[in-house]
Amino acid sequence: MRPGIHPVSRPVVFRDRAADFHLLTRSTVDAHDTIEWTDGATYPVVDVDISSASHPFYTGTSRVMDTAGRVERFERRYGRTAPVRR
Repeated sequence: MRPGIHPVSRPVVFRDRAADFHLLTRSTVDAHDTIEWTDGATYPVVDVDISSASHPFYTGTSRVMDTAGRVERFERRYGRTAPVRR
């Protein structure tokens, strides 16, 4: 590998404030704020809007879409089309 062209990878804490979730991992992202981790060391912190702790898909709070209702509403509004012959 060529020296001097790769970004520096270092430990970074990703923080999801909505779910009060913290994740320590390695990253190349630049962070300006710092946080003290449970091991006593200080790491850069990046605030994220959504993570696996707050995403509806992973938390099981996602809603099921009513596709049958949408089709019926479409047919009421625009009428039923002729069936497709094959």
